[in-house]
Amino acid sequence: MKHFSTYILLSFVLFGNSFIFAQLNETVNGKIHLIEKDNMLTIKAQVENNESFFIEDLSYNLVALKKSASGNYSTNNQSGEFSLLANEKKNLSEIRLNLNGDEEIKAYLFIKQNEILISKDSLLVLAQNKQQAQEEVVKEEDFEIKGIVVEDVITKIGKDFYDYFYQDYSTSGSQYSFIINIKEKPYFGRSSIITVEVDDRTIYEFMSQPDEDFLKSAVKSTLQNINQFAIQRKLLFKNGRF
Repeated sequence: MKHFSTYILLSFVLFGNSFIFAQLNETVNGKIHLIEKDNMLTIKAQVENNESFFIEDLSYNLVALKKSASGNYSTNNQSGEFSLLANEKKNLSEIRLNLNGDEEIKAYLFIKQNEILISKDSLLVLAQNKQQAQEEVVKEEDFEIKGIVVEDVITKIGKDFYDYFYQDYSTSGSQYSFIINIKEKPYFGRSSIITVEVDDRTIYEFMSQPDEDFLKSAVKSTLQNINQFAIQRKLLFKNGRF
């Protein structure tokens, strides 16, 4: 990556207080690279297969959000399907943008296999004259990001819950600026625990059951809890306590 004299580059995580957006596994590693040339910034999505075997049924989503000095937003979203040869490193996509004055650029890369998230990365680019300290925690409220749901499930039941949730959430008309994270961990026997998190806070958690009505009821409860959380979160932001 080229050294930047004009821009401040930050890597960050949306689900906690760390600035490192940790990878979900070590088999497939997705990474965002930034290149400066001729007053343009190129956001490049790259992925690497760290194993000695072929991997298929992969897909990516690269999102770049640009906030202008006046507070207006523009979005560039690129996605596609791909496969990886053994130990292959591949360039997936590029987004070219300029950055002037008090503008900010925020980028996300999500890598999935069979619709399950396996790797992710993100970065924030600031014009240096913004004089924002690197220690400052970046809030996704500063950008117009709505309706993003990240899944980290391990069973068909977990995937079914995610599908029911995403369908209802995307059509609810109440898509929030924060990212919703659906996680699943094994429990005794064939059961598992499904957890829905926002801002590293558990919004809803339950024991999985292979029953459609039960899962849809859990979706309803989750949406109610998220809505209540969003109301409280907005008040905390307003009062400067979040």
